[in-house]
Amino acid sequence: MQLGILYALLAYIIWGLLPLYIKSVHGVAPVEILLHRMVWSLIFIGAILLWRRHFGWLRDVARNPKLILGFAASAALLCGNWFIYIWAVSANRVVDASLGYFINPLFSVLLGVMFLHERLRPIQWLSIAVAAAGVLWLTVSAGQLPWIALALAGTFGGYGLLRKTGALGALEGLSLETLILFPVAAIALGYLILTGQDTTVAASPGTKFLLLMAGPVTAVPLLFFAAGARRIPLSLLGLLQYTGPTLQLLLGIWLWHEPFPAQKQLGYALIWISLAIYAAESFWRARRGSAAPDSVAGAAGTAVAADAEYRPKE
Repeated sequence: MQLGILYALLAYIIWGLLPLYIKSVHGVAPVEILLHRMVWSLIFIGAILLWRRHFGWLRDVARNPKLILGFAASAALLCGNWFIYIWAVSANRVVDASLGYFINPLFSVLLGVMFLHERLRPIQWLSIAVAAAGVLWLTVSAGQLPWIALALAGTFGGYGLLRKTGALGALEGLSLETLILFPVAAIALGYLILTGQDTTVAASPGTKFLLLMAGPVTAVPLLFFAAGARRIPLSLLGLLQYTGPTLQLLLGIWLWHEPFPAQKQLGYALIWISLAIYAAESFWRARRGSAAPDSVAGAAGTAVAADAEYRPKE
């Protein structure tokens, strides 16, 4: 249990501090950072597979076009999520991005209701209603939808839904996704370099090193998460999840002094209240030993991980 908590916390802390990495690669366009992330992730994961001599699953995948199609869709959503997040951090919108990962669990709950026919209890519906009120307030007070947060929650929630119903584990699934993304990323990156439109060739050695580190920065927290998810209850995993967006929010406000006026604070407060209601109700039911099996109870954030992919399905 203690080791599982440590693994999960390490994953969420790395995700929470990810803006520091993106900000440090200054001068590199968001799309170029994305391409490097896609290329070096496959190389890093390929090294792990080689070390473990774990390639047998690829034969089964090659004989299953439907599976490949499903993971192509999840790869597209993952790519979209990465790009929106990288752009938001680069554009000094870290606070807005953090909101996406606060509301993502509840968004994933709604996807579970719509697509997996999961049932919610009245207090869970109340929690979602309070969160919706928070989003509505943010929309009215700012005069526009909090589109960055909604786009991040939507892409990651959709990604989680596809991974939850996929037939591969965390390492295998991420390997297939990066394998699908790699050719597009390598061709695009090669084109930018050949036409002189890239910033990599002329970048400082430190920046080049950081771009090479995009692989482990992407894969390591996912592997930590997978290891933690095997060892601790989903209810605890869901509560630990909020470490990530909380760190992002604090970085945005205290380190980069992004605006966080009273109107925005009220909207965030409503969403935090909704998460507290959901988590408290799930924790209370788990303590009673009566958590409903047909609901996402206890996973007030397990959807993050949507990576209910942490264990391959037989």
